[in-house]
Amino acid sequence: MKYAVAIDIGGTNTRVALIDEELNIVSREQFSTDNKEPEITLNKISDIVKAFDKDITGIGMSCPGPLDLINGKVLTPPNLNGKWHNLEISKVLSEKTGKPVYLDNDANLAGLAEAVVGEGKDCKIVQYFTVSTGLGAGLVMDKKIYLGAHGFANEVANSIMMQDGPQIGNILPGGIEAISSGTAITERAKRAGLVVNHAGEVNDLAMKGNKEASEIMKDAKNYLANFIALIYGYADPDIVILGGSVALKIEGFVEEVENLVKEKVYGVMKPYVKVRKSTLNEDSGLIGAGYLAFSKEK
Repeated sequence: MKYAVAIDIGGTNTRVALIDEELNIVSREQFSTDNKEPEITLNKISDIVKAFDKDITGIGMSCPGPLDLINGKVLTPPNLNGKWHNLEISKVLSEKTGKPVYLDNDANLAGLAEAVVGEGKDCKIVQYFTVSTGLGAGLVMDKKIYLGAHGFANEVANSIMMQDGPQIGNILPGGIEAISSGTAITERAKRAGLVVNHAGEVNDLAMKGNKEASEIMKDAKNYLANFIALIYGYADPDIVILGGSVALKIEGFVEEVENLVKEKVYGVMKPYVKVRKSTLNEDSGLIGAGYLAFSKEK
């Protein structure tokens, strides 16, 4: 049996997994990412890959963005610094391991997993969103990630949905991530004087009738629905899948967004609107990375 290696480099931790041809995770390792010196992290990855001692066909890898996916390069991620910036990571890791390395972002790879073994496995066009700390997206057509002309397809966080809207971090005012992400929901609530630690607590207050919390949750769902309705008008996907902590842990979030989307598309399109909750766990990115490596062999 052949195997692939899946790697998820995060600003805090790095995960390395051995994936078999049936996309099962056979073995995994996790260690702290050195966010200033990539050589330390990449050497650890290389040692783990070699220790697997299997017939490895290739390596699929996600890394914090922004990324140059065409050239396998890390650009300027805010949570990785120093020599990480402008690092040709695919080339460097390939030289260390002797295996081909394929770089993509975590949302694309999670979307790929959904299209292959998740809710979208019987679909041709799968649109994925992760609604969590941030808001990311991936479009998969015929089991292949759509990258666009320059590798920036579905980099949607800065898509402005509300004129002069809220701003979070380096997201432009009114960007969809600054309205519908977990961080946005929590920060907007704090600015309104509410004592909360995460989006789930904002939703709890909204359910109890708190006016400020209700408006924040209404915005999060409504503007996300606006964005998804736009996607239906533009790309006509078979299914839209929502993952991430906000979508998965807030009861009724996905169902309400689906109902809102149906109100925002042409009548003839309503029967085809299908917004579903991800059924894969936090390993979806690893599964997608493994599949990516196998697919490049074909």
